[in-house]
Amino acid sequence: MSTQPDFQYRLTVDASPSEAMQKISQVDQWWAKNFTGEARNLNDTFSVHFGDTFVNFKISEFTPNKSITWLVTDCNLHWINDKKEWNNTEVIWTLSEKNGKTQIDFMHKGVTPASECYDSCEPGWTHHLQDSLLKLIDEGKGLPE
Repeated sequence: MSTQPDFQYRLTVDASPSEAMQKISQVDQWWAKNFTGEARNLNDTFSVHFGDTFVNFKISEFTPNKSITWLVTDCNLHWINDKKEWNNTEVIWTLSEKNGKTQIDFMHKGVTPASECYDSCEPGWTHHLQDSLLKLIDEGKGLPE
């Protein structure tokens, strides 16, 4: 087990936790235009595709307006040697109200600085969260790939 920290990012948005969670579930509006399935409720399954890369998820934990966990059930990360590196990792979203705003704490549990993909995953997640999800929540339009 790695003692290195999992990738984490924090956003603060001008939206209620309910609105923020709704936008997070609109994966095709901020992350991947090539999206299939549903990402709204416990046990929903969905996939994102970027050319030869794909990631399949299952919502394994869900507390409305508070947290949601996406478990990676399969993947093909075409640009690295370990194409299945994300398998069984978890994307965890935790939402809390702070002074009339919503704080979104994002963690990709299992992706650490020791991960093969980290040098591309860290800026990739940061871009999708800061430059796309934030715009979707605050301005109504994200920048999905």
